[in-house]
Amino acid sequence: MAEPTLVIMAAGMGSRFGGLKQITSVDKTGHAIIDFSLFDARRAGFKRIAFIIKHEIEESFKAAVGRRMEKYFDVQYVYQQLDRLPEGYRVPAGREKPWGTGHAVLCCRGAVDGPFAVINADDFYGAGAYEAMYAFLKEDRPASEYAMVGYKLRNTVTENGHVARGVCEIENGFLKSITELTHIEKRGENAAYTEDGDSFIPLPGDVTVSMNFWGFSPRMLEELNVRFPAFLNRGLAENPLKCEYFLPFVANEQLEEGSASVKILNCNETWYGMTYREDLGSVKAAIAGMKARGIYPASLWE
Repeated sequence: MAEPTLVIMAAGMGSRFGGLKQITSVDKTGHAIIDFSLFDARRAGFKRIAFIIKHEIEESFKAAVGRRMEKYFDVQYVYQQLDRLPEGYRVPAGREKPWGTGHAVLCCRGAVDGPFAVINADDFYGAGAYEAMYAFLKEDRPASEYAMVGYKLRNTVTENGHVARGVCEIENGFLKSITELTHIEKRGENAAYTEDGDSFIPLPGDVTVSMNFWGFSPRMLEELNVRFPAFLNRGLAENPLKCEYFLPFVANEQLEEGSASVKILNCNETWYGMTYREDLGSVKAAIAGMKARGIYPASLWE
């Protein structure tokens, strides 16, 4: 079996955060969240990584992260560009928004040839998540069996604004369905979501959500490819400037068809992220606390 690849989605420009949060320092030694992710991944066994970036941030990203990681991993780069579309399709005039997580992973087609995991560059997932995912990907299993690390919603929301999450329905340890909610706000230990910006529907804090930590066989790349034109036909007609091809949508379609299954990998880790600039302080405090408890060394790569 081919060695699993860790695919890291790092092409986003951090519009709500206000900068390149992929390379924003979260400790006194200049490490970004991605440093902790890669440190955990290496300890778990990952040896190959693929960074999904844009040409616009290529040099700054390689200088801050990529070239340092070449000492520890087999590193490759995949480029998510707006004009990377099937033959016969064009970028709508005025479109600046990326095509979404499904398109980002689709850009790995031809570069990733074995089982792979997918993460966001600016999310802190915890060591246990990487251990569980690497073990899953190393096992022989049908190409139609995928995996997802699940987190409790209350551990993934912010005090500083709304977030988007894939809310999961689980049955016998497998994902039954996933619903992408694009505007969720914290409500104490729970949350609420809105679809119209006015009326809010409560969500329990212990519901399982996807934080885009997935495990796939190479078959998923083919599924993303064959389903992309249908998405474009629909999305370009309905919302040409902002429609997004979400990775969970494509997984969910296969669940509904009965053509794939998604095993939920439960871990007791707390997720941390920086959707907004105001989140940076709480992330720094959490990292400092983990270093103080000996979970991470003072300097990760020395």
